[in-house]
Amino acid sequence: MSLEITKVTARIGARVSGVDITRPLAPEEVTAIREALNVHKALVFDTGAAGELDDAGQQAFARHFGDLTTAHPTVGAVDGAPNVLPVDSERGRANHWHTDVTFVLNPPQASTLRSITVPPYGGETLIANAAAAYRDLPEPLRRLADTLWAEHTNDYDYAVPEEEIDEEKAAQRAQFTSITYRTAHPVVRVHPLTGERGLFVGGFAQRIVGLSAGESRKILDLLQAYVTRPENILRHRWAVNELVLFDNRITQHYAIDNYDGQPRRLHRVTVAGDVPVGIEGKESYSIEGDASHYTPVPAAA
Repeated sequence: MSLEITKVTARIGARVSGVDITRPLAPEEVTAIREALNVHKALVFDTGAAGELDDAGQQAFARHFGDLTTAHPTVGAVDGAPNVLPVDSERGRANHWHTDVTFVLNPPQASTLRSITVPPYGGETLIANAAAAYRDLPEPLRRLADTLWAEHTNDYDYAVPEEEIDEEKAAQRAQFTSITYRTAHPVVRVHPLTGERGLFVGGFAQRIVGLSAGESRKILDLLQAYVTRPENILRHRWAVNELVLFDNRITQHYAIDNYDGQPRRLHRVTVAGDVPVGIEGKESYSIEGDASHYTPVPAAA
């Protein structure tokens, strides 16, 4: 096996070479990639290795790591590809820190992004290591975070600020919130493969269970500041037809709107995940919204 892993930063990110992800992977290649993902949280596959990867190839690659979700609980998929979500600057810009689809009971375990159209400058994706953020917490703050639960919801549009709403964006917002989801997750999530603890917050976390909105915002902002420390972030500048795989259970990401409105389009395919578990072994619980059409909830062990 000629697969090579090269670190990009000290705390997050590695580049993978020596593997052709346009073909079925050998079991030992899948194992090596999964182990690298556990360590580095986000993996960039060389453009040359990606070749002419298409929607079918991206889905086939993602299936090596588990069953796929459909594209999104409320947003439409690419025509003819129900598992592929178009991340298109013309449909909205997610310039906000978040973990994918945490407002459902079992968010995706991993996400793949493939670049279709990239602007000549800007348009980077930031990915942050939430496990490193947890380790950075001072002990008193860590003890507090260990006890907290947060309510995650899609009942607001993280991609479109209120002051920029026009008729088209209002329609996009209506689609995004066409089914209301509210789910309570532990603020500190235990990774099921590594046992690492990570801060499980991000943009969809809108309230701390048992606290007021104002109190919640102060605590969430404080914890979020540790996630987005520069030391914890990979800043990925896209090339055309490039693929990034990241662990959605222990990262956050942010698409920077710094490309003057030029075309930018990625395709996203996500791998179905497990129900998050806190440090005491308690699982997340749904408050509102059925997402079974998007991702099945795995049976309890």
